[in-house]
Amino acid sequence: MSYVELDDLGDHHKSTELSQPFLGEQVELGEQPKSGTSSLSPHQLHLILLKLGVISDSVTHVPVEETLEFLSPDTLYMMERITNITIDESLGILREALVEHNGDVNFSKEDYNFIHQLVAMIPQDSSQENVSDWNLQVRIEAALIKYHSPYPEIRAITDPTDDPHIPVATIRAYSIGLFWTFIGSIINNFFVHRLPSISLGPHTVQLLLLPTGRLWEKYMPEQIKVKNWTLELNPGPFTAKEMMLSTIMYSCSAGTPYSIYNIFVMKLERFYNLKWVTPFFQVLLIVSTQFLGFGFAGIMRKVCIYPKIAIWPTILPTIALNRALITPELPHSPAINGWKISRYRFFFVVFVASFLYNWIPSYLFTALSYFNWPTWFNPNSVHLNNIAGFKHGLGLNPIPSFDWNMLNSGLCLTLPYYTYVNSYAGAFMGFFVILGVYYTNNKWSGYFPINSNQLFNNKGQVYNVHDILDSKNAFDSAKYNKVGPPYFSAANLVLYGAHFCLYPFAILYHFITEWDSMKTSFINVWGSVTDFRSTDTFGKYREDAHCKMMSKYEEVPNWWFLSILCVSVVCAILCVSLYPTETPVWGVFLTIGVNFLFLIPITAIASVTGFTFGLNVLVELLVGYCIPNSGIALITLKSYGYNIDSQASNYITDQKIAHYAKIPPRAIFKGQMLATGLSVVIALIIANWQINNVADICDIDQKDRFSCPGANTYFYSSIQYGEIGPAKVFSGLYPQLKWCFLLGAVLVFPCAWLKKNLPTKFSRYFHPTIIIGGFLLYAPYNLSYFTGGLYLSYYFMYHIKGRYLQWWEKYNYLLTSALSAGVAFSALMIFFTVQYNGDELNWWGNNVSSQGIEGGKGQATWLKPENAPDGYIGLRKGHFP
Repeated sequence: MSYVELDDLGDHHKSTELSQPFLGEQVELGEQPKSGTSSLSPHQLHLILLKLGVISDSVTHVPVEETLEFLSPDTLYMMERITNITIDESLGILREALVEHNGDVNFSKEDYNFIHQLVAMIPQDSSQENVSDWNLQVRIEAALIKYHSPYPEIRAITDPTDDPHIPVATIRAYSIGLFWTFIGSIINNFFVHRLPSISLGPHTVQLLLLPTGRLWEKYMPEQIKVKNWTLELNPGPFTAKEMMLSTIMYSCSAGTPYSIYNIFVMKLERFYNLKWVTPFFQVLLIVSTQFLGFGFAGIMRKVCIYPKIAIWPTILPTIALNRALITPELPHSPAINGWKISRYRFFFVVFVASFLYNWIPSYLFTALSYFNWPTWFNPNSVHLNNIAGFKHGLGLNPIPSFDWNMLNSGLCLTLPYYTYVNSYAGAFMGFFVILGVYYTNNKWSGYFPINSNQLFNNKGQVYNVHDILDSKNAFDSAKYNKVGPPYFSAANLVLYGAHFCLYPFAILYHFITEWDSMKTSFINVWGSVTDFRSTDTFGKYREDAHCKMMSKYEEVPNWWFLSILCVSVVCAILCVSLYPTETPVWGVFLTIGVNFLFLIPITAIASVTGFTFGLNVLVELLVGYCIPNSGIALITLKSYGYNIDSQASNYITDQKIAHYAKIPPRAIFKGQMLATGLSVVIALIIANWQINNVADICDIDQKDRFSCPGANTYFYSSIQYGEIGPAKVFSGLYPQLKWCFLLGAVLVFPCAWLKKNLPTKFSRYFHPTIIIGGFLLYAPYNLSYFTGGLYLSYYFMYHIKGRYLQWWEKYNYLLTSALSAGVAFSALMIFFTVQYNGDELNWWGNNVSSQGIEGGKGQATWLKPENAPDGYIGLRKGHFP
């Protein structure tokens, strides 16, 4: 057995000793590579395994013969590619990478600089540059880029090879996916109107999919014959691809359709009580809103699925969990930074620990969840609560929570560290802006709670929209002239200002700074529309490793997606034409156009950074101005305006998961269509049953807590933007907010200048769109929801990733999945075993966080409404807009 002593290899790029260049022959993907691994020296083997994440830099002894025995086929494949790629081809790949990834914030700065160093050197001088084995290092970097991925987070959760013969589009996979979609849709749609709600999330269902598949594998017959048909029910062991297909079917469909809120608001007697909301109208509405986004998703493939730069950070834990649960690891794998535990065992250890621990902050000691300890010193202090309050303040607190639900509010172990920092920086700046608005009593905000998303009347009380409606829930101008317009809290004012600033900024900034990619994206989308019969959708991305593997499968033609888009548009037109929705047909095309305009920038930003934002506020403004005094028209078009981009992003992320997991495109297309169709039927049945059978549903005091917070907010928005109208609120009451649109457009130019002229080490991490988005993290949220996550993001997404990359690649995404799944199962158990029957623990640890103002007691405002001039706040009566 041969060993080599390796000193000073903590930085795997550098060493003082040069090995002889290892020469090989290039082979094309798909051919059997020539074996060359046996010729590797122990030093070269260490360099390769270190870069592939098989060992960590703490390993200093590499037994060559034994090492080759425990390596996985994927690792051996990459080693063969490294040894057979030529130097000329490697240098060409690296030069292209330097151009392609220049400014790519997700491409490691250290790797980029090292590649630049390699390309700039000549082998004879490499010893002077202190680079170990220039020849081999060039091959390693180039092979990883060409045959796998330039991003370590993608290499950690994907394979560089694919077997197209693995069963995936089986009756078993579709049946299991539909079964859990059926169960999840029932639970999620039934309890979404309850406060607190109960849901069955994708990570929870992933844990249930595996035993379901194993049971099917064990007990179902291999085949059954139906007349002349033979159905393959059990094609062998339940595969990772089948499990991923079932997971995608669930994740794309089990949530509550957005237009369900339309049905509640339109049908319920306490809202609009419209008798013409027939089953056919509901079908037209929900089908068109759910599938319009699906049509858009198909034509966006060249923009945000095929490009390697579109990594979609938020989907990586889902893939990591799937691999850990069902993909076996080879025995005797080497330790990673001292950790030998398998992915599977690691996940379940953390899962059980999270399940047990969550009982403490969720039931036994709830103050650990809302750890608002600064307010304990003086619970009735308005100013202290405004600064540090968790429930009703701005949440400035260095240690705000010990509850994973709170710590993970910002997806701290999923989003890149720079995304989290930019977002938190925006929220931190928003903290001071809100304080400034509040303590200058700007627009009477000092008379209202500082951080609330509720509307208030001129008495400082919560605005009751029924006070300005007649007996038929229509707007009554006489009553309005007595009550007056609704007023915003300071945080809500800043929130709306940030929305108005963000919309023009996001469009203009990304067109200026990313003009080439934006131009290419629009050309690709237009090409998908005009060349609708083509099935060659990869285009210039065909040489990408994952696209090349996916090219083995039949692609979904563009015309399939365009057909769905056209059918959805027809359904939308019929919906607004056949029924008295007070909505013109051009309104449908207006919302589609707005969504199309924003779809490319939103998905481009989300695919790289994980940050996204909705268009609901913009659509409400446009519809409110274009179709004034119509709450019905507003909620009708709002369901299209918000849902198109939201659903498109949802479908796109699932298609990207399929791309990474090598699920055939036509299989995922059928799965998404079937699951979405099933969830639509279930959602309609449950909504109508609840409306007709649940007593006092959507009442604030409903006995089973079905108070419908979502439907009530939806109704209030229809009154505020539809019946009252934005002209009264934003032109008459808050005219300054309109200038935020201009502010957003003007800020583009200094920010673009900074992006271009700042030193690269700063400019690559400077994302002003995300910073402005950080201002949106208020009303009702605050800093306390994100401060704890900032610490975790720094430690795992920056420190651990930078110093212990191999550990991070193996365990990081499993850690966040296990913590979230444990909390989800624990929450269900706590609810059904103790909370459902009202068994609460009454002691100091559960009461202290709800004392004084945090518990809704005492004066929560700086200024007393009763001390206002003439005894009321705001505009004088007779001068209401």
